Amino acid sequence: MFDKLKRLGAETAIYGISTVLGRFLNFLLIPFYTNVLSTGEYGVVAYLYAYIAFLMVVYGYGMESAFFKFASTLELGDRKQTFSTPFASVLFTSCIFSLLIDSSSGKIAEVLEIGSGNAILVQLAAWILFFDAISVIPFASLRLDRKPLRFALIRLISVIVNVALNVAFLLYLHSGIIGIFVSGLISSALTFVLLLPTIFTNFSFQYLPGIHRELLKFGLPYLPSGLSWMVIQVIDRPILRALTDDSTVGIYQANYKLGIFMLLLVNMFDYAWRPFFLTHAYEEGAKRMFARVLTYFSLASAFVVLLLSLFIEDLVKVQLFGRYIIHPNYWGGLSIVPVILLAHVFSGVYIIFTPGIYIEKKSYHLPYIVGIGAVINIVLNYLLIPPLGMMGAAYATLLSFLSMAVALYLVVQRFYRVEYELGRVAKIALSLAVVMILYFAGKYFLTGALFVVVKLSLVMAFISLMAVFRLFERDEIEFFKTLLARGSSTVEPVKPEGE
Repeated sequence: MFDKLKRLGAETAIYGISTVLGRFLNFLLIPFYTNVLSTGEYGVVAYLYAYIAFLMVVYGYGMESAFFKFASTLELGDRKQTFSTPFASVLFTSCIFSLLIDSSSGKIAEVLEIGSGNAILVQLAAWILFFDAISVIPFASLRLDRKPLRFALIRLISVIVNVALNVAFLLYLHSGIIGIFVSGLISSALTFVLLLPTIFTNFSFQYLPGIHRELLKFGLPYLPSGLSWMVIQVIDRPILRALTDDSTVGIYQANYKLGIFMLLLVNMFDYAWRPFFLTHAYEEGAKRMFARVLTYFSLASAFVVLLLSLFIEDLVKVQLFGRYIIHPNYWGGLSIVPVILLAHVFSGVYIIFTPGIYIEKKSYHLPYIVGIGAVINIVLNYLLIPPLGMMGAAYATLLSFLSMAVALYLVVQRFYRVEYELGRVAKIALSLAVVMILYFAGKYFLTGALFVVVKLSLVMAFISLMAVFRLFERDEIEFFKTLLARGSSTVEPVKPEGE
């Protein structure tokens, strides 16, 4: 089992190189935006990109998930047919959707209340959506073919170009927020160009209606669930804008983005996780391996949440070249960061619970599971934002992801039971809770360098609690000892008893 988990970790790391570097480069845009744009301007950008994220689900209508399912098993058609059919389908529909949005951009701008003069932003968004959508299946093919290096390189080039263009348009050409959308369009188009070799290798002009029907049958249930998922991730911006103003949305967005490091862990894990569990689903000991993944993910997530919660205020107040990492105008939203970090943790836990849905072909459960989360999110946003402001939006996001993870666990356990190590996960959660309570208590009494020392001590306290609770089992301790002694490249994994 350890050798397979080690491979999952290695592929997660490779995907992580591009994800971490790419997200870090995008993260650099946050201090750039906060020092160049007003809070109101940044609020408009966040507002429009929320709709782009939402519509991206419509453009894909579950074809990525359907591709993973049928291309991994080849139960219908060969590999080229299972690639070409969803790719051609998305290409055709995306072209139609973007043409409709482009031609109606003026009316859409008025409906969104951004002014008809900003119709160009809607047009640019339409074609960003087009190129992003038709790149989804080629990217999925690279993941399924276990080509994380090529995947990582294309992603990284796209991000570098996007960041460079943002700097050029905003800092030197003074184009305002339109430069952000032009940069996004150019980088999305470049991504598609870089994926053309993958497309040419896998594409065929043979169309089989039977395969298309089965792809739609499997994939379309992901559309309502995907829309609900995206509601949870982005609906807080439009609601927050409706109940407050653009400035509040801008501050919320900047601090929401500070949860990027937890989101990084979830994203890089997800890139490797789906091909991994599909490959090993029917092997002996697979369920025990899946259970162990939850434990290790929980431990890694706890460390990320702890470190960021403790030191995020110190990070954003660092000055580089005379400017803060995040402009002081945005510091009022720092309190939402720990909440957003925990929300991302539960989104990762949700992902870990998905293998049974794929393996048993039970995708019809997803719409109402994620729908529950979406309804909870919308209701809580309207209930909590008036009294709590942006913190209410953060709590709504956390509670909706938590409810989804719990609901998916309860449903999947009925037809694909996995004995997750819930006792060990509870020990991790309890350790994190104890340390975080001490941290928030200390904030009211300590400041300056002394508090920094206390925070470092709290990190060590968390590690010590792992030993107190005897979190690690004997086989894990022996494996880690072997890694330290010989180096990971030469280790023969120690298998647990009973494997």
